[in-house]
Amino acid sequence: MTGRSALTRRRPFGRRAVGTQSAVWQVDGVLLVAVAALCVIGTLLVWSSTRTWAPGATGLVKKHMLNLAIGTAMACAVATVDHRLLRAYSPMVYLLTLIGLVLVISPLGSTVNGSHSWIMLGGGFAVQPSEFGKLGLLLMLGMLLAQPAEGTDRPRGLDLVFSLVAAAVTMGLVMLQPDLGTTLVLAVITASAMVVAGVRKRWMIGLTLVAVAGAACVWFMEVLEPYQVARFTAFLDPSVDPRGVGYNSTQALIAIGSGELFGKGLLEGGQTTGRFVPEQHTDFIFTVAGEEFGFLGSVTVVVLLGVVLLRGLQIAKRCEDRFGTIVAGTIVCWMAFQSFVNIGMTIGIMPITGLPLPFVSYGGTATFANLIAVGLLQAIRMREQSF
Repeated sequence: MTGRSALTRRRPFGRRAVGTQSAVWQVDGVLLVAVAALCVIGTLLVWSSTRTWAPGATGLVKKHMLNLAIGTAMACAVATVDHRLLRAYSPMVYLLTLIGLVLVISPLGSTVNGSHSWIMLGGGFAVQPSEFGKLGLLLMLGMLLAQPAEGTDRPRGLDLVFSLVAAAVTMGLVMLQPDLGTTLVLAVITASAMVVAGVRKRWMIGLTLVAVAGAACVWFMEVLEPYQVARFTAFLDPSVDPRGVGYNSTQALIAIGSGELFGKGLLEGGQTTGRFVPEQHTDFIFTVAGEEFGFLGSVTVVVLLGVVLLRGLQIAKRCEDRFGTIVAGTIVCWMAFQSFVNIGMTIGIMPITGLPLPFVSYGGTATFANLIAVGLLQAIRMREQSF
């Protein structure tokens, strides 16, 4: 058929991996190595950017390593489950994420950096349900859009409506926090799932126009908090207020530029040691790579992220059923968008939105969500055709 999404052209559903190889040996080793390398680099950067903190200078990096271990265990658990079984439980996962988002806006929620997005668990641990909301939404969209209309390879109209409702509910709860960065990611997840599923162009054009109109209304009706507006406008000209809203962008550019080609060396960055860049272990982790590892180190991080995206795209293209294709393709778009925005805001080409760099930035729930997404990719990879 013509006009069909390239990622959804595949052989009949149900063909299993060729040969007698155990599914374990069908793991995508290249993807694993790339993710592991990013996690190691991220741990070094978190250590460098937090080692001068007092008291307990090594406490945060130890916590980061614990989060990586927990996230890896979650990824392994997800990878052992047939992704087609996950399709049946997608509504339950989606419902659980919605419950988490509702709890955040209840008295149980806590505010961090101006965003009421957290639930404190005690002992220095907290959970951010909006990160799990990304996974819940993409699984729900995959389930809804995977069933084509009779005689076509495109989603049914009613399923498309249900998908839009599911996305609207999730994004609405996240906007109440308010967390604009995560809302943008959820919007990308929704649009990506529809494109991969082969939604007609006229639908996509119409939804794009609605989204643009909605964004204009949000802007002109002053729905956003003042600090969110300042973040979006500061990147246009940070020099206008270098000690105010432009401070983060200015210091980030200084840190990256000072690294030149080979960098100053691990633990030797003046901007990093002096803690001139705010939130350097999370949102601005890429500035540590630029200052201490230089241009070559920064490019290495970008290349590794590119490898993750390319392997995910290959898994999506070679998957034999629509649900797996939609889920894998959407994960790739999610990671690509978040990586581009994070790196872009550190080099001054994107506004500051508070999105962490996947697999590199310090984080708890974000780390779990990213590694679970890798587990989903491996689950799809291991139970499909031989690569």
